[in-house]
Amino acid sequence: MKKILILLSLVITVLSSCNEYTAVQKSTDYDYRYEVAKASFVEGKYTQASALLGDVLAIMKNSGNGEESLYMLAQSEFCNRNYDIASTYFKKYYQTYSKGIYAQQARYYSAYSLYMMTPEPRLDQTGTMEAIREFQNFMDYYPESNLKPRAQQMVMEMQDKLVEKEYLAAKLYYDLGTYMMNCAYGGSNYEACVVTAQNALKEYPFASPEQREKLAILILRSKYQLAKESIPEKRVERFRDAIDEYYAFTNDYPESQYTSEAKNMLKDAEHIVKKKKLDLEEKD
Repeated sequence: MKKILILLSLVITVLSSCNEYTAVQKSTDYDYRYEVAKASFVEGKYTQASALLGDVLAIMKNSGNGEESLYMLAQSEFCNRNYDIASTYFKKYYQTYSKGIYAQQARYYSAYSLYMMTPEPRLDQTGTMEAIREFQNFMDYYPESNLKPRAQQMVMEMQDKLVEKEYLAAKLYYDLGTYMMNCAYGGSNYEACVVTAQNALKEYPFASPEQREKLAILILRSKYQLAKESIPEKRVERFRDAIDEYYAFTNDYPESQYTSEAKNMLKDAEHIVKKKKLDLEEKD
């Protein structure tokens, strides 16, 4: 019986709350609706706040509450994890109120909303690049902001995501190895791997050391495998290139987790180059 009474009490409370909310929505007193929306926002009732603010936004635009209404609406959508809508409202805020009291926060959260929607590295990264641009614009406008360190951190995270996508593309070429059906215009998958990885290192100089190391060892592996698969006329030259790549790699990463693997490739490459040299000396 006690449980039934508690349940009835909850139902009555909910119905009462729903009736009050419906009454607010139907009210023609927009200042009242705005104050209820504001109270809902403060209480963390973001869905209710968003609905009420959306209704009064156009009316509030030309009043003293227009600026705050738009910012609260954007924040409500952000807190409801409607990041796409939130970013649009934050952008609308800083474009409409470029010197508004919340302009700095609006630029930051516009970028932050886009950051929250960035996809995994295997997918298209257009959204990630848009989020990076939005953060860069924020930092250009507010170079002394206390939000800048967090913005920089998120930019670095997203750059690593872009680098990871390039790494996956390069690794795909490496994994294809000698398979030639995808090389419609000639060339080698190993060469494509080297070019893709090198371009990523150049394009993202501030990528994390871990990401750069992954790309660097992939270049060394590809050059080594390319040499192994080469015709005799090109094999020694390409093994020499792999040897040079080994020293570049160990110079950049003297304590790499791939050191043992790299040394094995060096040993094999040097053996082949030395053997070729001895063969030539015997002929002379």
